[in-house]
Amino acid sequence: MDYTAAAAEEHIWFLNSLMTVCRSSASGHDGVSVIEFRAPYGDAPPTHVHHDDDEIFHLIEGRMRFRVGDKEFTLEAGQSAVAPKGIPHAFRVESPEGARGLNIMAGPNFENFVRAMGRPAETAGLPAPEAPSRELIARIGEIAARHHMTLVGPPLA
Repeated sequence: MDYTAAAAEEHIWFLNSLMTVCRSSASGHDGVSVIEFRAPYGDAPPTHVHHDDDEIFHLIEGRMRFRVGDKEFTLEAGQSAVAPKGIPHAFRVESPEGARGLNIMAGPNFENFVRAMGRPAETAGLPAPEAPSRELIARIGEIAARHHMTLVGPPLA
């Protein structure tokens, strides 16, 4: 049995972030996915719930503020946090230089959501910023629902 994964080859522009699928959920029997993210200052998704999977964040560079349920905290580089399934959560990139980290989940839902909402990255940098219009938020909500997630509130301000 091969216990290694091939070098990351899939780079996706997902909203205002660059996502790199380091290990696809389809690559092993455990279904675990590892996605590296690079996000700009101020990046903040709507508050949302993953219905089937816990979401693990490991921050490599930068600083991010999180709200998980009714608890709010800040992650610094080298720290990790878990957003358990069924618990509303949100985050915001607080460091001016942006943030880089890993998103780890058991199951394909988030990975497939990133693919459905994203597009192949044209460069190794971040995409041109896109403001969250009503139409975009509605589209995010529709695609999230297909991947067992629900938007339940605004982003962190």
